[in-house]
Amino acid sequence: MPTQPPLNFEGIERQPLRAFTEKAYLDYSMYVILDRALPHIGDGLKPVQRRIVYAMSELGLSAASKHKKSARTIGDVIGKFHPHGDSAAYEAMVLMAQSFSYRYPLVDGQGNFGSPDDPKSFAAMRYTESRLTKYASLLLSELGQGTVDWQLNFDGTLEEPVLLPSRVPNVLLNGATGIAVGMATDVPPHNLREVVAACVKLIDDPDTTLGDLCKSIKGPDYPTGAEIISSKEEIRQIYKTGNGSIRARAVYEMEDGDIVLTQLPYQVSGSRIQEQIAAQMQAKKLPMVEDVRDESDHEHPTRIVIVPRSNRVDVEQLMAHLFATTDLERTYRVNLNIIGLDGRPRVMDLKSVLQEWLTFRFDTVTRRLKWRLDKVNARLHILDGLLAAYLNLDEVIRIIRREEEPKPVLMKRFDLSEIQAEAILETKLRHLAKLEEMKIRGEQKELAEERDDLEKILKSKAKLNKLVRDELVADAETFGDDRKSRIVERAAAQAIDETELVTVEPVTVVLSERGWVRSAKGHELDPATLSYKTGDSFQAAARGRSTQQAVFLDSTGRAYSLLAHTLPSARGQGEPLSGRIDPPEGATFAGVMIGDPEDRWVVASDAGYGFVVKLEELFSRNKAGKAVLKVPDGSGVLAPSAVPKVEGALLCAVSSDGKLLAFPVGDLPELPRGKGNKIFGLNAKKVESREEFLAGIAVVSPGQNLLVRSGERKMTLKYAELKDYRGERAQRGAVLPRGWRKVERLEVESKEGG
Repeated sequence: MPTQPPLNFEGIERQPLRAFTEKAYLDYSMYVILDRALPHIGDGLKPVQRRIVYAMSELGLSAASKHKKSARTIGDVIGKFHPHGDSAAYEAMVLMAQSFSYRYPLVDGQGNFGSPDDPKSFAAMRYTESRLTKYASLLLSELGQGTVDWQLNFDGTLEEPVLLPSRVPNVLLNGATGIAVGMATDVPPHNLREVVAACVKLIDDPDTTLGDLCKSIKGPDYPTGAEIISSKEEIRQIYKTGNGSIRARAVYEMEDGDIVLTQLPYQVSGSRIQEQIAAQMQAKKLPMVEDVRDESDHEHPTRIVIVPRSNRVDVEQLMAHLFATTDLERTYRVNLNIIGLDGRPRVMDLKSVLQEWLTFRFDTVTRRLKWRLDKVNARLHILDGLLAAYLNLDEVIRIIRREEEPKPVLMKRFDLSEIQAEAILETKLRHLAKLEEMKIRGEQKELAEERDDLEKILKSKAKLNKLVRDELVADAETFGDDRKSRIVERAAAQAIDETELVTVEPVTVVLSERGWVRSAKGHELDPATLSYKTGDSFQAAARGRSTQQAVFLDSTGRAYSLLAHTLPSARGQGEPLSGRIDPPEGATFAGVMIGDPEDRWVVASDAGYGFVVKLEELFSRNKAGKAVLKVPDGSGVLAPSAVPKVEGALLCAVSSDGKLLAFPVGDLPELPRGKGNKIFGLNAKKVESREEFLAGIAVVSPGQNLLVRSGERKMTLKYAELKDYRGERAQRGAVLPRGWRKVERLEVESKEGG
């Protein structure tokens, strides 16, 4: 087998992979920033938008022409100037045609160009037709007047403009959004009249302050209207730094007791609003709303009707809640990151944007005037030659007839330039009439006057300022309109507290031994009569109101809280608490509490320690709960007991060997968390071996009975009979009657004999 010759890398560039990848990524980043994602200060367009507008102008699709199939336009765009995907180019064109996306659309679409509910629901480009709008002429009217530089297209066969000679600050008028590599831009749209008024102020006085500019430009002006509720100071700060956020809110009015939404924030879908409101209604979080429906049509593009349940509903409070919980109020990021005249992207303040655009505009107008002056001088030069020919017409005719090369002879005889001589030779016989001489002299006079005017403007800064100023004012008069987004300073909306949205009614929260929970209406229910799953049984119950929080205490001493009205109905068997919260593995639930935040409860471990705690100390938004009671190793947690708001309440504690102790509940300290103080004098060694423990606690007030339960049997002790078991806290108490030495738990009856 012949051996392979060694590879020869001579003449091939070699560089480290790190250097190559760094340069490649940097090149890609700069391409995305400069040639895809960010707008230019001059015309406010990204390259794809600029190429679409230019290609349409080249196809003759002005506002006065007939619409042409969009596929034809996109074919020209991607075939001649923008070698990318047709769907991306078409989507960019559609965006420029949507009146709800662009404040001043550049494309006039015919067909389905999407809707505010779904901007991307537009028809395929083979079905739609398009042409440029009248506003687009502000970007194109000066294109052929030497105002901009030109560059070769991607394959070098055609030329395209580097920028379009915009007559107005389109970068502010239509805004822009884009994400590049390492930077993004969010320029909100503005009102043409306001922006032009600010430009005029800067032309008249370059030292105009930002505060004076903000008197003209009051804030963004979104195409869908709605209210801008940010404060003037917030808006001014955004224009000062080029960064910040704007809050916009839907507009509504009342009609026959119904709430009618007539304007939605920018890029907010009406169907999405309906979905959000309907979801809250289904979740019973909007009991004051009876119905929501969409009555939008061609005459009323936005008309969403919200029907209150009654005329007693506080409409302002309801709308504030909807503003806070739906897209009826939106926050928009503002980041005035724009490619400047130096070709570098940077975040600009409002004054810098206007100043830099005015620099671009003055340069454009100057180039236009010079281009026109050159054209005028060139025409005058030709007219001078033609006039010389008419004054010596017979001699000119003689030379043309007799000379083989008449051009150099004419140039020498009448001291003409080559251009003048060529113009004379190309003159048609019909133009040799006497009247043509008069026309030439008249044209000379007009052009001479125009030349003098152009030279005066170019030499005078004041005249140039006046020209630019007058053109801006005229364009604002022609294309300007009233502001759509009213600026109304309002406080941020507040959602209605969830408890205020729920009907207040008595409920009984029932907890089973296996940790299943449910909520029954009313307080008359006997939890023991409910059906439980096989192997499960009643553990604890607490009575309160639907708007209160139910607090569950587990065997590790952690507390968890859930709103009572969110618990499943007692018509079924409930659902496991572990599906709502996240207790430690192996933990069981000892009891449930419900009431006002200021209510006090006794919590205790069966090791004989406990304390009084306010219910609000047990509230927790965390699914993992809140550590409250410190439980000694090997011990359990007892069902908590409510402390009545009356004098003389006794804390009753019973041990596993049938001893009952009653003492004033005030003797037990009030703590937010901890192990607590000794309640019952248990033998520490027997507690460790579980030979002795606390079987239950209950707080009994005058007028209540204590129920001592042992299996199916129960013994009732009236409040007065508890005197036989009175003692000091931490004592061992008195022995219960024979047959009641195996107590399982203590309960409280609300009325003696009840």
